[in-house]
Amino acid sequence: MLLVVGVYLVAGNLVNGAGGGSVALAKGAVPTAYSALVQKWGNLCPALNPALLAAQLYQESGFNPNAKSPAKAEGIAQFIPGTWATHGIDGNGDGVRNVWDPNDAIPSAATYDCQLASYVKDVPGNQSENMLASYNAGAYAVIKYGGVPPYSETKNYVKTITSLEQSFAAPVSRVDPSQQAATAITYAQGKLGTPYLWGGNGTADQGGRFDCSGLTKAAFESAGITLPRVANDQYNAGPHPQRAELLPGDLVFFSDDLTNSRAIRHVGIYVGGGYMIDAPRTGAVIRFDPIDTPDYFGATRVTEDGAKALPTTV
Repeated sequence: MLLVVGVYLVAGNLVNGAGGGSVALAKGAVPTAYSALVQKWGNLCPALNPALLAAQLYQESGFNPNAKSPAKAEGIAQFIPGTWATHGIDGNGDGVRNVWDPNDAIPSAATYDCQLASYVKDVPGNQSENMLASYNAGAYAVIKYGGVPPYSETKNYVKTITSLEQSFAAPVSRVDPSQQAATAITYAQGKLGTPYLWGGNGTADQGGRFDCSGLTKAAFESAGITLPRVANDQYNAGPHPQRAELLPGDLVFFSDDLTNSRAIRHVGIYVGGGYMIDAPRTGAVIRFDPIDTPDYFGATRVTEDGAKALPTTV
């Protein structure tokens, strides 16, 4: 949500990145309708990259172009009217600057990011982190302190977005295994044979039953990691290994739309050998199932920082 702090227009949520260059987006992480826009405008300046821009939009609205907050932030990029009046651009060249149109709002968000980066381009340190800090605390504070200012909110903000950005970027090297994976698997194995319950979280009043994302959430909570409740948000809890790189403990996801992570409808915990533990559907029990099916979407290697970075609601 874009806010006004002092004389600077700043935003409550943005994203991180290593800065510009040709960063590929993770498979389906950005809805197809917006992926080309994010890839194009995410390379607008050296401090920005497509995964950073994608994380901003997800953090702000969950890629919902009709989102509106109680603070009157509007659209997919959550501009407040005053900030839009100053920084909104006509991204698609139709003669109208429409905050509700992603073809305008996404280019506007990228342009605003890069403008902030230009204000602090001579400040020492990581240019993307300085841009994020400017987005949160104002460019003046970044200039004053010679980098990310020592405000707990701003430091946490930069760390949060840095972690979230990783879930939108296609990995370019080996993804390190999760330290909590074995604990999560052990928990899930202990639930084998438990009947499925739609909306089940494993509570006593539910007879200890789970649905698919309730099981994965509980499994990682047993390892000290809090995941979102629903599967399509759990996909953003860390980087995404390729099928050949899967390790036990990775979350594996399934969808009827293989181009859009927001359409994910099922999740399980990979245990090796092409199998997962999952809570499949009403009438079934928690069991081992194969993952190599036509609706296999991809995987996430959950990280503690990645899970903490996820917004509570999108």
